[in-house]
Amino acid sequence: MTTAVLRGPERVMDRLTLSLLSAGHFSVDLSQGAVPAMLPFFIRERHLSYAAAAGLVLAQTVSSSVLQPLFGQLTDRRPAPWLLAAGVAVAGVGLGAAALMPTYGLIWLAIAISGVGVAAYHPEGARYASYASGSRRATGMSIFSVGGNAGFAAGPVLATPALLLLGLRGGWVVGLVPVAVAVALALALPRVRALHAAATAPAAAAREGEDRWGAFLRLTGVLLARSILFYGLNTFIPLYWIGVFGQPPGAAGAALATLLIVGAAGTLIGGRLADRFPRRTVVTVAVTLTVPLLLLLVAMRAPLAANAMLVPLALVLYVPSSLLVVMGQEYLPTRVGTASGVTLGLAVSVGGVLTPLLGFVADHAGLRTALLLLVIAPVVAVPLALSLPRLPRPS
Repeated sequence: MTTAVLRGPERVMDRLTLSLLSAGHFSVDLSQGAVPAMLPFFIRERHLSYAAAAGLVLAQTVSSSVLQPLFGQLTDRRPAPWLLAAGVAVAGVGLGAAALMPTYGLIWLAIAISGVGVAAYHPEGARYASYASGSRRATGMSIFSVGGNAGFAAGPVLATPALLLLGLRGGWVVGLVPVAVAVALALALPRVRALHAAATAPAAAAREGEDRWGAFLRLTGVLLARSILFYGLNTFIPLYWIGVFGQPPGAAGAALATLLIVGAAGTLIGGRLADRFPRRTVVTVAVTLTVPLLLLLVAMRAPLAANAMLVPLALVLYVPSSLLVVMGQEYLPTRVGTASGVTLGLAVSVGGVLTPLLGFVADHAGLRTALLLLVIAPVVAVPLALSLPRLPRPS
């Protein structure tokens, strides 16, 4: 059995375990990514307002944003790799149940339970992805992160055809994918546990530095701003295509898939760039470019042109995603679970908490105005990114 073991100052990458962890990340984010694609169907079949539909995103993100840092603190004290399989299973079952629920309250509850599964998975998933990455943490974390990006992209890709073919109640089939991956993770638990022993050996522990909370808090501010932008686009792109461009739900799901699939490529590009340029520079440039690209998207008057504009916007939106997680772990080297819970959970999920506010704006001032408000997020993030201390690039 090959694991990320110590070899002098280097640890090698365990690609098989990293692939399984990336598949788990795919599955929990599939459970999240399917929800925005389901919103037009909830609106049509359950007669929800824009604000009520956005509240379903709130249900999932509140549960994960509140609990994820708590899971991180818990696993910093006592690692719990069994949460990897359990979290994926709960996320999938909750999503499938939501499609079957007849009332708004039960739908909200099922999606919230799915969020608990997401909260359980992310801190341990990121911890063991870091262990499996060996000495190539930026590259390894980009592989782990792209699993999540691909999951968000696969959400509408899988959910939209199922919902068009089977109706809202057919959405339960999407939850079968996470359940299957949960079984694979459960079978791989012995291999995953071996990573912890290798990564926490005395030689590895001796290389840990001091926690830098000030830098971590500023990094969290960048993540908060990016989260607002991400969830705003993820929630309202399908609704924008329907309400502004007059497109059918299938075309709206395709637009969301474009954003997320291209974003997955942006995540891998970000990992490559981090090997060539300082991480802070990569993050700052990407965040800055989102401002003009978002304004150009809102200026588009035809769906074809808007789809084309989604490509560069998705790239710059996703380039920093894995870098921010790695930077958070490096700013808090003795609290990897806590750092992962915040960077993948609380900070990222806060954007979902604000989506009902954007829904309120969309109900009263229009979807175009709601998207324009999102420009504020990257404008705030740029100075915070510039204030981050530089981290040494990997050799």
